[in-house]
Amino acid sequence: MASKEIQDTFHVQGLDIRVVSTGDDDDYISLTDLAKYKITEDIDPSIIIQNWMRNRNTIELLGIWEQLHNPNFKPIEFDGFKKEAGLNSFAMSPTKWIQSTNAIGIRTKRGRYGSGTFAHVDIALDFATWISPEFRLYVFQEYRHLKADEASRINKQWQEKRLFASMNYRIHTDAIKETMNRSLPDRLQRLEYAHEGDVLNLAVFGMTAKEWRDKHPKEGNLRDNATLVQNLVLSNLESLNAVLLRDGMSRRERLAKLTQIAQSQMQSLSMQPTMKQIERKDSNNN
Repeated sequence: MASKEIQDTFHVQGLDIRVVSTGDDDDYISLTDLAKYKITEDIDPSIIIQNWMRNRNTIELLGIWEQLHNPNFKPIEFDGFKKEAGLNSFAMSPTKWIQSTNAIGIRTKRGRYGSGTFAHVDIALDFATWISPEFRLYVFQEYRHLKADEASRINKQWQEKRLFASMNYRIHTDAIKETMNRSLPDRLQRLEYAHEGDVLNLAVFGMTAKEWRDKHPKEGNLRDNATLVQNLVLSNLESLNAVLLRDGMSRRERLAKLTQIAQSQMQSLSMQPTMKQIERKDSNNN
């Protein structure tokens, strides 16, 4: 993380939800605060988080997110947890997950002030959905309002790129999981997620994530450097690719169709006055 950390708060259903940001990094939302929505008696929020992390679907989502965003993630340890997840004997905590897999999507903070478990907005929204789909909608709405207010107040770029991408993220990964040959070894299953991610990258950016990193070794990852329009189109294609996957369309056919749709959408969105205004503001803030 960058040295200077900014903490803010938004309010959902009577709860104060903390958000931690370092400016250039993506936002992390407090799972500890979100967990309080599910508590009806004197229960430690960490128990709620651990119950969520015992779920096999949660472990798979966390692992997929890390593989997409964390080059130092440890896949062997992840495979071991994935095999155990769902068993009565399986137990998982944020600290165990972080220390075992070198994960970055979940963070723990200690101290008198600001302590708790925080997760990247992509992951935090999934946790909110696990608690309640309705609660998730309220969380996203209020978080978006917070970021809009923040942009106006301190004249910083609203991290809406990630918001657009996170909306259809779970839909896409679920479709890949459902249509994948589950008899494949775990290593090949992980490659399927990467290949499908690159189908979208090729359609929107004309290159894979690796090809972009090879050309820009010091500039982070491809999607973080995309324009607002590109990220919006990418989010739209995630839900479309999920439908095409379930329809049984081949990867070659899907790439051709998604590329055509991406070009059409980018041309259309780039001409929208509102989108031009947002892009212009982003450019001035960078």
